[in-house]
Amino acid sequence: MTKKSTPMTPARAAAVQSATAKKCGGTVSKGSFAARATRAAAKNSK
Repeated sequence: MTKKSTPMTPARAAAVQSATAKKCGGTVSKGSFAARATRAAAKNSK
């Protein structure tokens, strides 16, 4: 069975980053999932 992937959107990446920042005292580390999601959303929106 093949998994169908859903591309990361800028809105979803912003939500992930916001939740991570709230949990981590306002910062998002460089290698975190939130940072990768933001990069993927930027790449997908081109």
